[in-house]
Amino acid sequence: MLRGGEDPYWGKKARSVVEGRSRKGTLYDAKAIEQVREGLEQWERTVYKEWTDNRPEGADEVQTASGIHVKPLYTPADVSDADYSSQGFPGVYPFLRGIYPDMYRGRLWTMRMFSGFGTPEDTNRRLKMLLGHGETGLSIAFDMPTLYGYDCDHERAHGEVGRCGVNVSSLRDMEVIFRGIPLGEVSTSMTINAPATVLTAMYAGVAKKQGVPMSRLRGTVQADMLKEYIAQKEWAYPPEAHLRLVRDLMVFATKEMPLWNYISISGYHIREAGSSAVQELAFTLADGFGYVELGLEAGLRVEQFAPRLSFFFNSTMDFFEEIAKFRAARRIWATVLREKYGVKDKRSLHMRFHTQTSGASLTWQQPLNNIVRTAIEALAAVLGGTQSLHTNSYDEAWALPTEQAVEVALRTQQVIAEESGVPKVIDPLGGSYYVEWLTAQLEEEAYKYFERIDAAGGLLKAVKTGYLQREIAENSYRLSKRVEEGKDMVVGVNKYVKPEKEPIDTLKIDFRAQRAQTKRLAAVKRERDEAKVRAALAKLEKAFENDDSNAMYPMLDAVMRYATLGEVMGVGRKVWGSYKEPMLL
Repeated sequence: MLRGGEDPYWGKKARSVVEGRSRKGTLYDAKAIEQVREGLEQWERTVYKEWTDNRPEGADEVQTASGIHVKPLYTPADVSDADYSSQGFPGVYPFLRGIYPDMYRGRLWTMRMFSGFGTPEDTNRRLKMLLGHGETGLSIAFDMPTLYGYDCDHERAHGEVGRCGVNVSSLRDMEVIFRGIPLGEVSTSMTINAPATVLTAMYAGVAKKQGVPMSRLRGTVQADMLKEYIAQKEWAYPPEAHLRLVRDLMVFATKEMPLWNYISISGYHIREAGSSAVQELAFTLADGFGYVELGLEAGLRVEQFAPRLSFFFNSTMDFFEEIAKFRAARRIWATVLREKYGVKDKRSLHMRFHTQTSGASLTWQQPLNNIVRTAIEALAAVLGGTQSLHTNSYDEAWALPTEQAVEVALRTQQVIAEESGVPKVIDPLGGSYYVEWLTAQLEEEAYKYFERIDAAGGLLKAVKTGYLQREIAENSYRLSKRVEEGKDMVVGVNKYVKPEKEPIDTLKIDFRAQRAQTKRLAAVKRERDEAKVRAALAKLEKAFENDDSNAMYPMLDAVMRYATLGEVMGVGRKVWGSYKEPMLL
């Protein structure tokens, strides 16, 4: 899928896997299904039609957020060809009903709130506050200069230091972020992509200074560069160069950091860019298969690295479509890995994923409504079987969240976990006629996209020609038009609108962070051994130039000697140059 070429799996083979499920034996007796159909026709003719006759024309033209037409009622007739072996039991292939046999009865999902702003000291205090309030995993957000690989004193960083996340310019900053937080006892997720290898090296460097072996480090780094070109647009080098670094990280972490999830394959940003649930599902899984092929090209066996691939999905407001999306994702991933790549190891077939509620669904109008939106989206993620969850704060359409808003967001998860009763039963919506039908629909549409991507020359070519980006842009326009025309309602935006002033207090980041960070960076440069830094960067440059070498080892050495983020990334810019995406016509 990554580089294209003839692939006999996509097309007839993939369709036969999906269609073959209905040939193994159905859950329902054919005669009973015929009686259901006859009863449904009679109900529609004599009850439903009479009840709805006075409705406006087109009132029954209802669709999901992805544009899938939805009938008013679902019955066994809509899933009459269902074979239970295609659904299975929790912890059993194809893992539709969950990857663990007891799911939340044994252990709740990880509550991982996205944190990071201002200086490393600010973020350190926020992380400790969250741990004190019951958070079970850390999740770090970085500012724009860090995301693009520039130091805080770079001209492009001016005015952005600490604004949308914490600033990291050197290992010293990472040391402060995790001061008093034992890395051998926590799980940390870092949302970083272009400089993911550098931040991973810095995290490992902090662990070394704490006396924690790299082999004990648990957590996730996003590192999903394919998604950057598709949706988020935060890259430093051409795609091939970034994929080479992802490969190096996969090999390094497989050997040195066996508990570290070195790629979090992200559909979240694809969805935030305007994709549909179908596109998020298809493009994210296509990226995942691309990384499988990248690992194989590096000489690794799928069983060596697949258990460390994790996923990151969005959960937005179409409640049942989101649940169906998560369930379909597990079944597709397990099916393709087994049928196409020949994977037999059960752990390698598990799709483990983190979910974040939708930032795009938050409104600046009537922001307290966002608490309700987040609760609905979080519940969908839990019913869909997520392994960890971040709930957005109600004030994030205005600014970075305040401590009060973050606490409400965390309490939302805790209420679902402790009060709702939802975790008591595994996959409680399994068997719902509508959910099972919709799961199959999403799965079918995803396979169609896989075929189109293959026909476009493979994933890398589809990205470089802008095919995937155009698909997202067209869907985003469709959704915007539906809101503008009043076909889709957003409470407080195009319905139940009221005039309001700035309704909430917001977190404000001033230039204090930039001044503090610039001062610390200058001190780091004064105190370090400059000759050793230059020598380490020279070794890194040679590693970048030699495609057969693994750049992670000289990179770790460079950051341990306090080479800065910008200096390390600058070596890559010198070797590989930059990249401009295609125009979308």
